[in-house]
Amino acid sequence: MTDTPTGHARRRFLMGAAGFAATPLVAGLAAGCTIEPTPRDTGTDEPDGDTRANAITAAITVTSRRTLGSLEVSGIGLGCQTMTGKLYGPVTSRADMITLIRAAHDQGVTFFDTAEAYGPFESERIVGEALEPIRDQVVIASKFGFDIDPVTGQRRGGPNSRPDHIRTSVDGMLQRLRTDHIDLLYQHHVDPTVPIEDVAGTVKDLIAQGKVGHFGLSEPGPQTVRRAHAVQPLTAIQNEYSMLWRGPEREILPLCEELGIGFVPWAPLGMGFTTGTITPYTRFAEGDFRAAVPRYNAANLAANMPLVQLIQDWAVRKGATPAQLSLAWLMAQHPWIVPIPSTTRTGHLAENLGDHARTGQLARPPGDGAALGRRGESSRW
Repeated sequence: MTDTPTGHARRRFLMGAAGFAATPLVAGLAAGCTIEPTPRDTGTDEPDGDTRANAITAAITVTSRRTLGSLEVSGIGLGCQTMTGKLYGPVTSRADMITLIRAAHDQGVTFFDTAEAYGPFESERIVGEALEPIRDQVVIASKFGFDIDPVTGQRRGGPNSRPDHIRTSVDGMLQRLRTDHIDLLYQHHVDPTVPIEDVAGTVKDLIAQGKVGHFGLSEPGPQTVRRAHAVQPLTAIQNEYSMLWRGPEREILPLCEELGIGFVPWAPLGMGFTTGTITPYTRFAEGDFRAAVPRYNAANLAANMPLVQLIQDWAVRKGATPAQLSLAWLMAQHPWIVPIPSTTRTGHLAENLGDHARTGQLARPPGDGAALGRRGESSRW
């Protein structure tokens, strides 16, 4: 490991991951690698620091790939929404977020998700700076669709997917992302004032110009998907999906399978709920948007605790963490599902990547367990 800025960042990441992996619950982080026996086992010399670091690196490196439509990405991506410090509360520093993104790439992540609305603009700037040196090795997804002033970033309220606004938004994205093309461009939310055919047609033109590689929709209805797909084939749909919220299973996932569209779950860990770190006594800090979400009030948190207990029980049986089990469960539903957990901490990044090689082992505990979530979605287990 060299003493370059990147080497220092990588060393800090591995040191953080090593400390995190030392806890008993995260035994699963090392399941994909072999560590030499310690002196207690054989009387031989203890492995040196490099050997341990290499073992940890192997355990948290993403090696497999999945396809969204025709777009190949790493089997798990990184959501960059929270890196502005305006969603779940402040972050340590902007520089740390850039280091985190680069560390994720070092560990095999090639799929990075952002949007002009995150900040606004700041998440794209962070992603652009972080990935500029390795732009040809990664897939960047971003989103348009809100009425945001393209110069000041001021939110003017409501959606805006007029063709001229889409074109202006994309030009701004390209500058902030420090690139000449966006690999996957989503409409962030459907604009009821603009026919989806006009939106799809505009993106089709941008693809022809080389500014965009692939087209996606976020939070669309089934008919919107069909109408858009008829004009410009969709590569991916991005919706909320987790063991806490399974709404896409009713219509959207079957439609993706029918049309050959990939699926990208946002909030794959239930905004922290399925990690086991939230309890009925949790109170969110000022600036954390979850404090205003009904799903996370005290009564609903208490009602959903059986789900957390189920996840924790199975995580212990599988030698994993609740977060790892939650991600593995998502990835086992279909081979064209690619979750994008967000994080601003190296330990959480290591945890999220740690189950990757063992997805098949973690994914499906036997039996038909109790219902998952408060809304009555039945378990697939």
